Amino acid sequence: MHATSLSPAGEPAVAARNQNRKSSRASSSLTLAAMSLGYGVVQLDVTIVNTALEAIGRSLGGGVANLQWIVSTYTIAFAALILTAGALGDRIGARRVFMSGFSIFTAASLGCVVAPNAAILIAARAVQGLAAALLVPNSLALLNHAYPDNRDRGRAVGTWAAGASLALTAGPLVGGGLIALSGWRAIFLVNLPIGLAGLWLTWRYAGETTRSPRHELDLPGQVLAIASLGALAAALIEGGHAGWRNPWVMAGFVAAVLLGVLFVAQERRAAQPMLPLLLFRNRRFALISLIGLLVNVAFYGLIFVFSLYFQQINHWSPLATGLAFVPMMGAVLPVNLIAPRLAERFGAPAVIAAGAAIAAMGCLALLGIGAGTSYPAVVAQLIAIGGGLGLLVPPLTSALLGSVDKARSGLAAGVLNSTRQTGSVVGVALFGSLHGGAGDFVHGAHLALGISAALLIIAAATIWLGTRIGERTATVSQGDAAR
Repeated sequence: MHATSLSPAGEPAVAARNQNRKSSRASSSLTLAAMSLGYGVVQLDVTIVNTALEAIGRSLGGGVANLQWIVSTYTIAFAALILTAGALGDRIGARRVFMSGFSIFTAASLGCVVAPNAAILIAARAVQGLAAALLVPNSLALLNHAYPDNRDRGRAVGTWAAGASLALTAGPLVGGGLIALSGWRAIFLVNLPIGLAGLWLTWRYAGETTRSPRHELDLPGQVLAIASLGALAAALIEGGHAGWRNPWVMAGFVAAVLLGVLFVAQERRAAQPMLPLLLFRNRRFALISLIGLLVNVAFYGLIFVFSLYFQQINHWSPLATGLAFVPMMGAVLPVNLIAPRLAERFGAPAVIAAGAAIAAMGCLALLGIGAGTSYPAVVAQLIAIGGGLGLLVPPLTSALLGSVDKARSGLAAGVLNSTRQTGSVVGVALFGSLHGGAGDFVHGAHLALGISAALLIIAAATIWLGTRIGERTATVSQGDAAR
């Protein structure tokens, strides 16, 4: 008789444990699916709307300024509220906040579908941005809760990020197809089934996180952040058609600066600031945050410009415009996957600098575009811009997380997201203000490309020189300590 045989009484207990393990794995996987839907729908709406800009403009009127607001209000709310949204999840539970975000996003998408005019659409987009801020940080918190093992969590976060990259890539193509089939309102209608599926999966399978009721919300800082970013965007957008010397435009810039100063003062004296300024005393953290801002000004500003260029200047359909963006967006995901390996071999600063330089070369190579430039003449440059972004973002994020204590990694990631989204706001507002008619548009597109190239070169030089200076400073300090 073998000693390893199980007694009949022990078999049900073993079977129950195995069943529990399977159930736990299934719940974690379905939680990951829900979180991926949440982040994916946020990224989908970043790019899908750009494809519909020409159709929305024809339907609702209002010119380029209205189109800038339709894009920017979403990003302003997202950028300004993301840090507070993460703190709110810590305070009352990430699952509760995430489900609230999905509910609000779905309802706001329905508001976009039925919007009778540009003002209502802009307001609904602002609510979508608020909901996006609730979704993104709390989806990460719920993944952290669902995957306690470090290795499993890393894989889950990789899947979560890959899903968002796929949504970002699919946005222009899906948008173009939906507009061709049933009009621009369909691009918001597609969010409804995604929202309902995400809500059900979260309610059914996601566990609630630990609550920290003592975590205070920095409401004065939050109000000042929204007001300052909104004033800056308004001044940039309105300056394009009202003139940069217009009193209201100048007042907007002054208000943005004053509100920004008040925000910094509030963060210095707040007991629990939404943006701890001590983080920026870390040179590497400050440099990486600056690079995230510069890169997004260039990338998302150019997406807005080229969406209008393809449709208004080259007179392409929304579907053709969506197809035109596929190689650019499609380059992001595969390069995302190889970037960490390159960073391990050559170092994160070198890979970040290389990505920014490649994207800058793509911008410079596009400076010869004009009305009627053929697609084959621009596709390689667009791929370079998308590939450069895909190359630098993973090591940028990893380097930022490595520059702070692990206890502050969530806050650090939130700061990077916030600065990058702020860059998106500035890019769309600034680049959209650089053109008027067809001739002016091409000139404005050249200016946007030149500015983007300059910002990307600055980003490459910043990470490269900043790292070298930091290494020399550390070497000198170690030598002094040895003496």
